[in-house]
Amino acid sequence: MNEQLDYAQMLEIPVSTVNVVKKKSFFKKKKPSSDLKDMVVESVNERVGDTYVSPENLGGYDYSAYQAPAKQKDGAGKIIMAEAVAACLIAAGIFLTNIFVPDTVINAFMGNLTAVKEKEASYKEFTLSPVVSSLSDAEVAVSADGVIHFTDKTSVYPICGGEVSSVVRENGMYTVKIAHTSSFSSVFTGLDTVYVAEGDEVRSNVPFAYSEGNSEVKVSMFDGETLLNNYTLSGAVPVWKT
Repeated sequence: MNEQLDYAQMLEIPVSTVNVVKKKSFFKKKKPSSDLKDMVVESVNERVGDTYVSPENLGGYDYSAYQAPAKQKDGAGKIIMAEAVAACLIAAGIFLTNIFVPDTVINAFMGNLTAVKEKEASYKEFTLSPVVSSLSDAEVAVSADGVIHFTDKTSVYPICGGEVSSVVRENGMYTVKIAHTSSFSSVFTGLDTVYVAEGDEVRSNVPFAYSEGNSEVKVSMFDGETLLNNYTLSGAVPVWKT
């Protein structure tokens, strides 16, 4: 403050005019805001007793260009930014791993989470087919315990499609087991000739064996270890009981 302000304070009388002397600085500083101007006026008037100093009397300094310093970002913002960067790095690492190193533990884990296991069909969902050709004169019958049997010279067909589980020859005759699902299977015994080997696929409309008619051919169906007997024959065609 100049000498006029100091003299007014000593007399303890209000003032209506005050000049603010701005000291020169080696470094350029931002101009104070109008709020600072008002604070100076209020401070002077409080010290002299009444508010007679107005902002217009603080000199010709232009305060309108002054900008308050920006507030510093708090620590929470920095933490959020760091977490976002870390998440991006992890995602990029997983992406690159999937491309260049597919056989990793994390890829196997993610594959198990997304894999959809196909539901296996029940044996009753299969449509059964005759085990002999429609041109054959073989008399096909079924026993009370559920075993299909016949004795004739004829080609032999699977009851439905599947995969050959085993082929066993004993005393010159073949026994063939066919897996239709992991639990549903069929077993043929008394076969003279077999056209398939273990692991081969079979179809219901393609013969896989032949009988010379010298021995009885038997066909049994299983659900796991349980022998199935809940079906009848419609001619030579096995049909599930309802």
